[in-house]
Formats: sequence, structure tokens, C-alpha cells
Amino acid sequence: MTKTDLDLQALHLQYGDWYKDEGMLERARMSGDLYPYSRLFRPIKINNITLKNRLVMAPMGNINMNEENGRPSSTMLAYFAERAKGGVGLITSGLIPVSQTLDPTLLEKGGIGYFPRLSGSRSFFSGWRDLAEACHNYGSHFFVQLTAGLGRVGNPECLLTHKKFPRSASFNPNFYVPEIPCLRLSDRKLKKIVKAMGQAAADAKACKIDGVYLHAHEGYLMEQLANPAYNRRKLGRYKDPKRFGLDIVEEIRRRVGKDYPIMFRINLSLALQATYKEEMETDKVLKKFKNERSVADTLAYMEDLVKAGVDLFDVDLGSYENWWLPHPPSYMPPGCFESVAKAAKTHFAEKNVRSNKGLEVPIVAVGKLGYPDLAEKILRDESADMIMLGRPLLADPDWPKKAYAGRVHDIRPCIGCQEACVNEFVHGGKPHCTVNPRCSFEEQFPKEPLFARRNKRVAVVGAGPAGMEAALTLHERGHDVTLYDEKDSPGGMMHTAAFLANKVDLRNLLSWYQTRIRQAMSGLGFYYYPGTVASVSLLEDERYDVIICATGTRERKIDLPGFERTVSATALSHNPDLAKDKKNIVIIGAGPVGSELAFILADDGEKKVTLVEQLPYAMKELCTANRGYLLHYMEKKNVELHVASQITEILEDKVRIRKNISKTLAKPFVTWTPVLPDNVNNPLAKPAQEEFAELAIECDLCVSAIGNEANTDLYDELVSNWCAPEIYKIGDAFAGRTIKEAIHSGYRLALTI
Repeated sequence: MTKTDLDLQALHLQYGDWYKDEGMLERARMSGDLYPYSRLFRPIKINNITLKNRLVMAPMGNINMNEENGRPSSTMLAYFAERAKGGVGLITSGLIPVSQTLDPTLLEKGGIGYFPRLSGSRSFFSGWRDLAEACHNYGSHFFVQLTAGLGRVGNPECLLTHKKFPRSASFNPNFYVPEIPCLRLSDRKLKKIVKAMGQAAADAKACKIDGVYLHAHEGYLMEQLANPAYNRRKLGRYKDPKRFGLDIVEEIRRRVGKDYPIMFRINLSLALQATYKEEMETDKVLKKFKNERSVADTLAYMEDLVKAGVDLFDVDLGSYENWWLPHPPSYMPPGCFESVAKAAKTHFAEKNVRSNKGLEVPIVAVGKLGYPDLAEKILRDESADMIMLGRPLLADPDWPKKAYAGRVHDIRPCIGCQEACVNEFVHGGKPHCTVNPRCSFEEQFPKEPLFARRNKRVAVVGAGPAGMEAALTLHERGHDVTLYDEKDSPGGMMHTAAFLANKVDLRNLLSWYQTRIRQAMSGLGFYYYPGTVASVSLLEDERYDVIICATGTRERKIDLPGFERTVSATALSHNPDLAKDKKNIVIIGAGPVGSELAFILADDGEKKVTLVEQLPYAMKELCTANRGYLLHYMEKKNVELHVASQITEILEDKVRIRKNISKTLAKPFVTWTPVLPDNVNNPLAKPAQEEFAELAIECDLCVSAIGNEANTDLYDELVSNWCAPEIYKIGDAFAGRTIKEAIHSGYRLALTI
């Protein structure tokens, strides 16, 4: 094995149990021990420009942040300007397609696209010129990310809306609906895309954009042409997997000249063999992709791309079939792709690879790097030349400024939930952020909230995420705030979730909120009473102007024989010893809470952990990346998962379930095909049949993870007794849903009082 070889199988195993290593957990600490960050804030030259630091904003997708015709909207400009103000050296856009006329998956009904556009008309230029200038005003450079298309990972609804099949490098199944084939793009059409990429690059240069960034990883169209897993062409120019990418770079270089930066995004490996092994031989979808590009072939391809004109790369692993790799959730380790970047950097050093400008070709590290000490250490260890931050800059645009000033504990941490930055646009929204309610709403909400016209005395009951966010924002606006909570420390249900060993990012957020509360208490007008039940009489006696109920949820109970024998997931999280000597654990409910619990409990090889889910899918609403990770590694840990199943009785030593065993149901651990949203109809799907069987499962501990219900008792009593002129309920007390909705509701309500 050479120094540039990657042991993909070892990485795959590490990703499933990294949190057992204290050293890995330490990497995710927001400590500031390595301050000052001399490497992070060292300038670097890329072609003809010099970036002020080594920090790059990742392409986070700007879907639905544009006007209907594709021109960047004022929302998009404000979003990028905010990150430029925060001090990042290089900003990259989300993917911008150039092949709308050739890739039918890019357009919706009426020919409207949900991606921003650059190519094709000068009517787009003004938005892009304004965007570039907004970044330049604060000393940041801006690259636009161009994509040749989506291909087999595009929306297959084009077959219904446009009567056109999706397209790909070869005859490949569509990712979302494998029954729909993707037809092969002809060489003639691919040459048109090459020309369109060159034109888009020339347009970008005309718009004062500082460089182009080519989207060639994760199984999108450029990757489909560049990887023999997807490209099985036998004839023509593009049977050579390298040719399409090289043609694009050469065409761009021809159109923009030698002094314009070109960045390239690539995965060193799809890592499908390392992920799935046996399934690659047996599954009818996966076995088509067995012949994936090797790491050695990727590195050779990268050398050729440099000769063609590429100036820098960022590198990762994975594809849509193992989507948790290119989109690492909170469950993945910090710095998960450091060794991937190091392999590329070492290879370039050994081969003395230089750009056409005679410069070293920088390698940008990606993958959970929002911890300043870790980011700095990766540069000091020469594992990479630059650091890419995506979600951390959505969570806190001022991450670079705060890191430079040594204010590490002030950085609002990303929690890797992907609930707002990814899942939101999957369901038709625009990307924003769970923990930062201003993200993508910068033009609507000023950074410094407006001072209240009249000071009010406000009581906030409940110090969970909704209550904490509301109380802190109200105090920032000049109100006198009293925060009550029954628990001894603030955090609410965050404590319950953060007990899991791999939830280090959530523990960082909890610590960040607790620090802000201590800071608020050190000044005037903020009072915090832990361990206090805020009764109606107490609140009425204090004669508050406003009372906000952020009282969260209570455990839901169901009418089930033996349910009284269950232990709630909340109780188990507060007292893990309840499971200490148990050998057969059954968890009712395979939503995120039950699945995360099963994942951790299964670490003990002596325990048999079983999940029982009433729906035909586990974690249906969870982001595909997060869901895929949990399903994949639960299966590796031998967790048993029964879907379309209902517990009928809980006995002292077993539970009885009624299960639909029909073979028409999807296999529960499939992660290479996603669950479609309820509002998307798959006309090719075969309806599930019913064939029930009665099963008995050994059980010495039954855990209820069936979810909670909103606790509105206090709110209802306050309202009925007219205890204050203004009474509100927010967060889980209103809907009992997600931490995103809790934080956002607390912030937005606080702005109106």
C-alpha cells in the first residue's frame, strides 16, 4: 500500500463507531486551544487571485432563492453578502445548471426551473453582477458552481410533465424511481453541453465573478460520464470516462483564457463496494454500478484535469446511493474526509503536480470541519491546503471573524441535522438553517434586532430551545425577561437527545445556549429561575405584560395491553442504567428517536435490539442522508427492524406483534433508493399487499419511542383566566415537531413583542 492509498473499508467501519474513541470526540470540541489560527488565516494564491484566508464557503444549493426566470433574487444576494461580511475568503454558489434544454429533469411544469440560471441571456447578468460585487465589498471572492446536469439523480416527474425520459451517460435506472430508465445522451448532445459550459464560464467572467467551480461528484451528470460505474458506453468519443470532463475544462479555458480560476469538485471514490459489498452482487440496482472508478484512477484523472486547466480541487467520497457520505450528518465523525484530502495532496506532492500558472494545486478539505481547532490542525498537519465550510456558515456567518478574534465559544454551532439546509428544499422550500433563524431571511430580519418601542415585562416558561431563543432575543431587544424552568439546567429536550454518545454537535449547541444565558444574567433585565414550577398563581401575581409558554411536550401513551411495562425513551436517556443488564430490548417506534436509541444500544454486542414500526418505512420524514446512515449502521450492528408491524401485547418476557409479511413491501434496510414524499405519486409502484403473521419477540425491556404530544395545560389555564394582556405558546407546546420549528418560533415571536 502506498502513501496515497485509501483503505475505504477501514473508513467505512470507522464511520459507524468513531464516537467510542475519546480522541475523535475531542476533535469536535469548540475549544480554542490552538488559537491564534495562523494557518487558517494565511492568504493563498489561486491562478491570478489571492484569497485573504484558507476558508471556503461550500456550495449549499440555492434552490428557490431566485426569481422565476432564474435571476438571483434579493434574498440570494443578502444571503451571500452576510457570509462575505462574516469574513470567509472564498464563497461558492450552489449548483447552476447549463443544460435545461437537454436535461428534462431540470424543468418543472410550464418550463419553470427551481435552480438559479446564468447561461443563455443577458437578462440574468444584473443579478450575478450585483451578487459578485456584494461579496467583493467585504473582501471575499466568489466562484459560481456550474453543473452539466442532474441526469439519473434528477426528478423523474419529467416523464409525466414533459413526456421525456431522464437522461444519463448510459442506460441507467433513475435514482428516485428505479423502474424509470434514463436514456443515453448522444455524443452530439454532450458536445452541446460542453459548449454551454464554456459559454456559462465566459458569462461568469463578464459578470465579475472571480472563477468557476465545476460540479463533478456525487453521481451527478459529470460524474455519470466520468465513472465506469455509470458510463458503460461502447462507442463514440465519450466512452472514455475522462473525456467529457477534460473537454469541459479545455472549452472553459479556451473561452476565459489562462488567467481565470477553475475549481473542480470530485469524489476520490463512490465507495459503493466498501459500503455495500454483498448487495453489489445481488441487488438489481446496485449490481449495475459494480465497476466504480478506483482511487488510483481518480488521482490520474485529476492530473489530467490539471493539465487541461484546473487550478484547485475539493475532494470527498460517495454518491446518492450512500448519500450520508457526501452529505455527512451529525452521526458522522468530525473531519470525516481528512484522509481523503491527504491522499490527494500527498499524490500531487509526490508527482510535483503544478497548475498551468506554475503554482501548487491546492486541495480543499471537506466534511464536518466546523470546529476551529480541528480545521487549523488539518492545515498544520498538511493534510489539506484549504478548509471548506458549508452548514457551519449557515449556522453562523461570522464563524471566520469569531475564529480570527479567538471568540470560539461565541460561534453558534451547526448540529448536522440537515432538517432545514437539505430537507427543506426537498419538500419545496428554500435552504435555511435549524439553529440560525435568520439564514436565508437576512433581508427580512436585521442582524441586530430592532429595539422595542416600549419595554415590557415578559415571562417565558420553559427553557428548551424555543424558550431560550425567545428569552434571549427579547432581552436583546430591551425587554425585562424572566425565564422559568422545572429542570435544574436550561436545554429542555435537548438534554434527552444529547445524551447519545454521537450527538456531540447537539451538546455543543446546548453549551452555546447555556453560555448565552449566563452572559445575559450578568447584565440587567434577565432573570433565570431553574428548578421552578411556574404556576398560574405565580405568573398572575407577578402581573407580567406578556407570558410565553414554551412548555414543550409530554409523553404520549397508547391503549395497549401491558403498556405500563414500558420505559419511555426520555426516561432511558436520563438513566441509561435502565438498560444496563438487559439482553433483549424492544423499541416501539422507528422514528429518529427510536432509531438513534437502537443504534447506540446495539453497541453492546450482548444485547439484541429490535425496532417495531407501524409504518412501512422507518424514519420516513428524516433527511435521506441521516436516515441512510442510521439504517445502514443499524443493520451492521444486527438491529432487527420490523416495519408495517403493530405490537398487540407487552408481556413480562416478550412482546407480541402483528406484522405484514407480504413480499410486496420494501425491504426495511434499503438505503440506495429513497422514500418519496407523500405528495409525489409513483405510477409505477406496485401497491403493497397484506399478509399478516403473529410473532412473539423475547423482551426484558420494552422502550416507548412513539413520540410526544404538545403540553398546553398551562397555556390553556392562563388564557382562560386572562392572566396577562398577551399570552402565547411556541415550539413543541404548539406543534411538538422539530428543534428547527422550536428555535424559529421563539425567535420570530420575540421580534414582534
